[in-house]
Amino acid sequence: MKPVKSGSFRKYIQSGFQVCPPVINDDLATLQRETFDYFVREANPANGLVRDKTEENWPASIAATGLGLACYPVGVKNGYMSRSAAAERTLATLRFFRDSPHGPEPDATGHRGFYYHFLDMQTGRRAWGCELSTIDSTLLLAGALAAAAFFNEDPSTEAEIRTLAVELYRRADWLWSLNGGETVTHGWTPEGGFLKHRWEGYDEALLLYVLGLGSPTHALPRSSYEAWTDTFRWERFYGHEYLYAGPLFIHQLSPVWIDFLGLQDSFMRSKGIDYFENSRRATLVQQRYAIENPRRFDGYGEHCWGITASEGPGPSTLKLNGTERRFEDYVARGVPHGPDDGTLAPWAVAASLPFAPEIVLPSIAFCIHQAKLKAANAYGFKAAFNPTHSGSPDNAFGWWVSPWHFGLNEGPVVLMIENVRSGLLWELMRSCPYVLKGLRRAGFKGGWLADAPA
Repeated sequence: MKPVKSGSFRKYIQSGFQVCPPVINDDLATLQRETFDYFVREANPANGLVRDKTEENWPASIAATGLGLACYPVGVKNGYMSRSAAAERTLATLRFFRDSPHGPEPDATGHRGFYYHFLDMQTGRRAWGCELSTIDSTLLLAGALAAAAFFNEDPSTEAEIRTLAVELYRRADWLWSLNGGETVTHGWTPEGGFLKHRWEGYDEALLLYVLGLGSPTHALPRSSYEAWTDTFRWERFYGHEYLYAGPLFIHQLSPVWIDFLGLQDSFMRSKGIDYFENSRRATLVQQRYAIENPRRFDGYGEHCWGITASEGPGPSTLKLNGTERRFEDYVARGVPHGPDDGTLAPWAVAASLPFAPEIVLPSIAFCIHQAKLKAANAYGFKAAFNPTHSGSPDNAFGWWVSPWHFGLNEGPVVLMIENVRSGLLWELMRSCPYVLKGLRRAGFKGGWLADAPA
C-alpha cells in the first residue's frame, strides 16, 4: 500500500481511495453500512432515542442519540435510508427533547438546557439516577446542529428540524455549567448539585468549549477556553511530541465533527502544529506502543492496536504463564501510561482513518480478514477484544471478545469513514454559524476558517 503523508491528505481524499487496493474500498463500504444499521435498529422511532448498548433492557444515551442525528445524513447520502425517513426520525428526536420534562425534578429528562446521560428508552426519563452530562449534551446538540445544516430544503418537515435544532442549542445554559469557576463542570445531579470534576487537561471537551463559546444566549467567556488550555500536558513518546491524552478516543471525538487541519488556536500556534496533526501523532504513538508491547500482552503488533476507553473482560485477576494479570471492566485505557490490560478496540482504529490512513487501512484489513473481528456481527466490529484473556469456555475466538455493541463506538466509525470519503460532517459543521463563532472566540485562525463567512 502506498503510504499517505499528512501533508497530502487533501489529495488523498480527492483520490477517492484510489491509492489503496479495491478490497479495502469494499471493506470500508461494508463496515460503514453495517455499522450504520445500529442507529436504525437500536433506536425508538417514536422518540428518536438511541440505545447506549445492545445488552437487553439497556437505556438510551444522549451521546449515541446525537451521533445518530449526525449519521442519518450519511445514510441519506449513501442510500442507506431515504431522505424522508431520515427527516422523520430526526424530527421525532428533536420534538421529544423540546417537549420532554425539563427542570430540577429528579425524574426529568433535562435541566437548564442540558440532558441526563442515560434515559429510559420508552419514557425518555432519567435512568439509573445518572448525572446531567455536559459532554454528552454537547454531542446531542452537535448532532442537532449537523441535522439542521443537512436538512436545508423547503418542506415544512425540514424547516421544523432547523428551527428545533437551534431552539435546543440556544436553551443550553453554559454559564450555569461553570458553577462559578473558570472551566466547565462535568455535570450536575438534583441530589448532590454540581459534580466535583471539571473539564481540565486535554480531553474530548474541545467540541464542548467550541459550542459553549458559540452560544448566542448563554455563551462561555473566552477566559474559560484559556483556563482549559492552561491545563494541557505536552509530552514526547517514541520520537513524537504532542498534546498528551492517553485514550485514543480523545483524539477522535472532537475531530469527528470539526476538521482541524490547518486550524490553530494560541496553544497550537505556540507548538507549530494543529489538532489534526496532534491526533495523527497520537495514532502513530498507539501503533508504536503496540509494536514495542512493554507489558508483553498477546496479539499486540503493527496491525493490532487501539487502546481507548472501552469495555474489558474484568474485573478479575488471573495467573497466566506464570504472570499475574489484572483485567478491568469499562475503564479509560490509554497509551503509554496506561491503564493497559491487553484490551484493544478495533472501532478506535477505524475512527483514526483520517489521521493516519497508511497504518489504519492495513489494520482494518487485519481486523476483518485475519482476526475475524467483524464475522457474524450485526454492526461491524465488536466493541473490544483481549487476546491475552481466554474468555468464556464456549468462546469461538479462543480469547475474550465483547458480546456487545455501543452507540458511542459505532458513530465515529460511520462518520470518520464518511469524512474521508466526502467530508460530509465536516462540511455541515463548517456551515454552522455557531461553530464558526465558537472557533473564532477560542482564537482559532487559518485553514478553511480563513475563507469562512465572518
